[in-house]
Amino acid sequence: MKNRSALAILFVIVFVDLLGFGMVIPVMPLYAKQLGASEAWTGLLSTGYSAMQFVFAPIWGRLSDRVGRRPVLLVSIVMTAAAFLLYGLAASFAVLLASRFFAGAATANIAIARAFVADVTRPEERAKGMGLIGAAFGLGFVLGPAIGSALSHVSLAAPGFAAAALAALNGVAAFFILPEPEHRAVRELAAHNRFVAFFREMGRPGIRRVVLIYFLTVLAFSAMEATYAFLVKERYLLSDRSVGLLFAYIGVIIVVVQGGLIGRLTRRHGEKALLVAGIVLQVVAFAALPFATGVSGLLVATAPLALGAGLSQPSLSSLLSRFARADEQGGTLGIGESAAAFGRIIGPEAGTWTYGRWSPAFPYLAGAVLMALAAAVGATVRPARDEAEPTPAAAGEA
Repeated sequence: MKNRSALAILFVIVFVDLLGFGMVIPVMPLYAKQLGASEAWTGLLSTGYSAMQFVFAPIWGRLSDRVGRRPVLLVSIVMTAAAFLLYGLAASFAVLLASRFFAGAATANIAIARAFVADVTRPEERAKGMGLIGAAFGLGFVLGPAIGSALSHVSLAAPGFAAAALAALNGVAAFFILPEPEHRAVRELAAHNRFVAFFREMGRPGIRRVVLIYFLTVLAFSAMEATYAFLVKERYLLSDRSVGLLFAYIGVIIVVVQGGLIGRLTRRHGEKALLVAGIVLQVVAFAALPFATGVSGLLVATAPLALGAGLSQPSLSSLLSRFARADEQGGTLGIGESAAAFGRIIGPEAGTWTYGRWSPAFPYLAGAVLMALAAAVGATVRPARDEAEPTPAAAGEA
């Protein structure tokens, strides 16, 4: 199957996967309270989810390097369906929490999707392919919460059952139409060599720097996400519906950038320039958000945040992929996803704690500092030689 068709199929699969994820997000805290959890405990639903992604992203990625992208992705989709079904059937908060842990392990499969893109794209086209994955994410997050909110009028469990059905259909469709990348390099690693491979990859300066940027940017962004609704409601007196529309506004800009512009911009300027530019735009947005004047000022300050995220995320994935060997794409990209998950574990709690204890502006100004540090690290990243093809010596290690 031609590469463009494979990418289109992968786009649909990731979109449906994230659509189901987005459907349960807006009502999950309410569902937890209905099952007897206090507000203090509901944070575990997100923290536990991210913790499992932190653990499983490199595992899924490295497993897909060994046995193939298609079978591992199919298994993870089936696990996602089971997790959502358990979510809908939950009769206690403990079961609900277990469903989110299981879902975190299952949806750590994004490393496989990104590795699939790396397998079927030329290095110079990789950022465009990564952008399509990002666009699928954005669409899922824009549409999913709206559908989930509508279904919650039936019951708070209904979004879980609907997400389970979507994931099951997604798995069936993927089984019949998703190909295995035709020219994927395979590396057979003995179990005792997996940690050796991890430390070898992290020993490369380019990979270390890109993984650090992953962590810093996601840490800052997730702290912003956790407090953005508080900020716009308290400072600008907006309704819950308006807050949802603002998140949709961010999502639409990201989808436009990653789905339509990133390929042309990358061919013209390169991943490194777009990465640094995207992070700098977010520095400006973070510094401006707590001090914007009126709703129009809020919209103006939010736009570079979304634009910068749309530019930086696919550029990060593409750079990390280009530093990785062809037979280690899944494992290396999994390390990046793991770093991002670690940022999502720390960021929301740090953001809400400093917002309430110190100042509403603190998570944003601290985020601007973290983003500026990430931009400085990004400026030191040397454009990767195309390390996609293993050297003869390395191939002999396999």
